[in-house]
Amino acid sequence: MSFQINAKADEVFVTLEKEVYVEQASNFREALMPYLNNGYKNFTLDVSSLTYIDSSGLGVLIGIQKRAMSNGGKVIIKGLNGQVKELFELTRLTKIFEIVD
Repeated sequence: MSFQINAKADEVFVTLEKEVYVEQASNFREALMPYLNNGYKNFTLDVSSLTYIDSSGLGVLIGIQKRAMSNGGKVIIKGLNGQVKELFELTRLTKIFEIVD
């Protein structure tokens, strides 16, 4: 897995690539915590280059969503496709996150 994080104004833009397994999920969570702790509340995650995400990775996304919502913000998931899109649909995460193309 690789990811890029860019913050502008009050929004954090994240690009996730390749695969997210339990080992990378904790690194990803740790990388996002400073933004959550410093008052950022809106996150846009581009997953168009993500080919797989396990339950740990989904847990990180849900945790970010909960924190963002408690701060009056939201998480937008952009570019869902393939296996990752199927997983989001199967787990009904499409009802929890705002999904855009």
